[in-house]
Amino acid sequence: METKMLKFSMFLLFLVLAADVAVKRTEGRECWSKSKTFHGLCFSDRNCETVCLTEGFTGGKCKGVLHQCFCSEIC
Repeated sequence: METKMLKFSMFLLFLVLAADVAVKRTEGRECWSKSKTFHGLCFSDRNCETVCLTEGFTGGKCKGVLHQCFCSEIC
């Protein structure tokens, strides 16, 4: 009886682990838009990100030849 219970427990554990591996985890696409409140040239990603967070975005980076601050969000 103990052997059957051990086999059944191992089988359940296998199913749980297999289900976790089988699920494909994906993230949403990241969309970018120019910051509306950042002024001047953008040389610090940290400053850009701080401004973007106050605008309600999830992050921000300096991008482009003109060094502009772009904010990111999951879309």
